[in-house]
Amino acid sequence: MLKKLDFEKVNNLMPCIIQDAATQKVLMLGYMNKEALKKTQTENRVTFFSRTKNRLWTKGETSGNFLKVKSITPDCDNDTLLIKVNPEGVVCHTGSDTCFDEKNEGDSFLFNLEKVIQDRKDNPCEKSYTSELFRKGINKIAQKVGEEAVEIVIEAKDENDDLFLGEAADLIYHYLILLTAKNKKLKDVIDVLRNRHT
Repeated sequence: MLKKLDFEKVNNLMPCIIQDAATQKVLMLGYMNKEALKKTQTENRVTFFSRTKNRLWTKGETSGNFLKVKSITPDCDNDTLLIKVNPEGVVCHTGSDTCFDEKNEGDSFLFNLEKVIQDRKDNPCEKSYTSELFRKGINKIAQKVGEEAVEIVIEAKDENDDLFLGEAADLIYHYLILLTAKNKKLKDVIDVLRNRHT
């Protein structure tokens, strides 16, 4: 599919949209010539053609914040590439997660739930179960995760999908509370899994 790319249409420099493979967040835009694309494919790290340096430039060659390639997909006109990556650290030279000054967080329900849980920790609410757990401390939170883990194991042995899924939801919810109590993010865990996978 990449053999059909039309570099001549765009003055031998093809726009490349860089997207986080896990969060789906757009990280940056860069340009590749044929040599940059070949190096990207060979080394499995994004290499651009820098218009300011007038040479090939591997993202992260100075900072160490490389972009590990997961997939490369051309658009319908074969004159733009979408490259999904696993970023190693922040992307922008300013220190921002993305070159658009956005947090590299997914828009999924779990990431939004994580924000709600963080808010319950930062701004305790008297009637909130989550805030109550934070008040009771790390030992109680860890205990709840253990209880939910045992309950999902028990339900896994039966054939009641509703009870099993309910316990799975309870486990994930309490696990997110534990992560927040430890000042960690879901993205931190994703990064560990990502590094193990690659």
